[in-house]
Amino acid sequence: MAAPHDDNTSKPSASNFLRSVIERDLEAGTYASRRFAGTPGDAAHQAAGQPDPAKIRTRFPPEPNGYLHIGHAKSIWLNFSLAQEYGGVCHLRFDDTNPEKEEQEYVDGIAEAVHWLGWRWDAGGVEHRYYASNYFEFMYRAAEALIGAGLAYVDEQTPEQMRANRGDFSKPGTDSPFRHRSAEENLARFREMRDGKHPDGAMVLRAKIDMASPNINLRDPALYRIKHAEHHNTGSTWCIYPMYTYAHPIEDALENITHSICTLEFEDQRPFYDWLLERLAGLGLLAQPLPKQYEFARLNLTYVVTSKRKLRQLVEDGHVTGWDDPRMPTLVGLRRRGYTPEALKLFCERSGVSKAGGWIDYSNLDIALRDDLDPKAARAMAVLDPVKLVLTNWDEVIGSGQTVACDAPVHPAQPERGRRTFTLGPSVWIEREDFMATPPKGYHRLTPGAVVRLKYGYVVRCTGHTADADGNVTEVQAELIPDTKSGTPGADSVKTKGVISWVGTHDALQAEVRLYDRLFAVPQPGEGTLADELNPNSKRVVTAYLEPSLRGASPDARFQFERHGYFVADRVDHRDDAPVFNKITGLKEAWAK
Repeated sequence: MAAPHDDNTSKPSASNFLRSVIERDLEAGTYASRRFAGTPGDAAHQAAGQPDPAKIRTRFPPEPNGYLHIGHAKSIWLNFSLAQEYGGVCHLRFDDTNPEKEEQEYVDGIAEAVHWLGWRWDAGGVEHRYYASNYFEFMYRAAEALIGAGLAYVDEQTPEQMRANRGDFSKPGTDSPFRHRSAEENLARFREMRDGKHPDGAMVLRAKIDMASPNINLRDPALYRIKHAEHHNTGSTWCIYPMYTYAHPIEDALENITHSICTLEFEDQRPFYDWLLERLAGLGLLAQPLPKQYEFARLNLTYVVTSKRKLRQLVEDGHVTGWDDPRMPTLVGLRRRGYTPEALKLFCERSGVSKAGGWIDYSNLDIALRDDLDPKAARAMAVLDPVKLVLTNWDEVIGSGQTVACDAPVHPAQPERGRRTFTLGPSVWIEREDFMATPPKGYHRLTPGAVVRLKYGYVVRCTGHTADADGNVTEVQAELIPDTKSGTPGADSVKTKGVISWVGTHDALQAEVRLYDRLFAVPQPGEGTLADELNPNSKRVVTAYLEPSLRGASPDARFQFERHGYFVADRVDHRDDAPVFNKITGLKEAWAK
């Protein structure tokens, strides 16, 4: 059955209307009579099987023409979690009916992404991973059956003629001059299409339904087109390929799917979905009871585009470094950025499932991420915009060549995780913003004469600074105040209003830190030119200094850099001798509204 990670077990929202549909069907025994032979197949194949052990069957059916994105995460979570909750099975199916856009690279990437999110598609020792292209033989047989029953015909109009004759919402369509051919003539022409006797675009197979239907999708939709193209799975076996709207319901039926869950843009296609399956079942080709399609509102996230075409454009135009660029909303990009499967699942749950559309603010995704990472991420100090602080009386107070051991909790709320250690020396790196020669009112960090605490260390008093010819501060000087080390008797004898983070210059880990922000500057990108909507500050690269506890951090290891936010060791570029960390998100929402 659909099975998740151990921590991926909470149920979908009680308000989920799909749960009501499923519970109604289970109570009514709608699918209780189904038989399943263990593999997809037609009516005869399934009739020879045993009663289906899965109470429901759902499927996640991506087209392998690109990498999955955050919107797919919602569909993955929904289909797999519903199957899990109701004793069912969720299939992974590749809807590979368009040979010109699909590649094995995307097939592999999709499977890896679903696994990363915590789901698998095996049940009872059977792996329910399927390809639409494996059903091409049946689809062709079904098309011939429709032709024989007078329910489909070969149309030789040009695409322009078909478009003009289709009509619009205020005008009915016009019958094709080829619509009234005999079944024998249509079958002969269809076999010529299959045998490669005609060029691309010369003709199509259409369903014969109703050219006057108020639903334009029922005005004799196309079922097959000619495409002399190599297919990633079937090679050159076929030169005709089924249309998605024809293939998809057949795939569901062959796989014994009970609840075919898709997004709202397919709502107008549901009448054809039902028409096709009912006709093929009536011809004895598909087993009853048939699948039913249900639609929910797709995930629309602000500051994000999820169109595969536009995502591809971002890659091909060089606006990002690839599909896994940490600014991309692809799952490989989110994974590299440092988002966790648990955070994405939490976000999907919180976003709810309904038929009402609308936009969800990106901040909600980061809230889910912080809620997931806060109890998990080890803490560390980091200085991202460094300036040196020299403790001028170090030798007198501590001793020449000496350092002072300091420690801090790995996690402040989880003492059982132990403590991390580092040392304080005669000079440290501090954030540039932690010193101001002429501070504004209310500034409580380093300024001439002011005292602050070096976090986990001593209280220091600022005595001065050095600047270059342009006025840029190059060094800050301070005196260490004796007997004020954190955790020692008398440490609070000197009162301070400010506490600043630091990293010792003698044991700091120098690292490349990539500061990522939202890729787009507008809430609903894609309405204009993508290049004009990009956020020019979506990526900055700095040389930072990190506390020594981060030495040896593994790729994908996540940390909270105190005061800065959550960071991850880059899964591609990070090495022990050249560490690279990506900013995942800040400690709180900081995006300008």
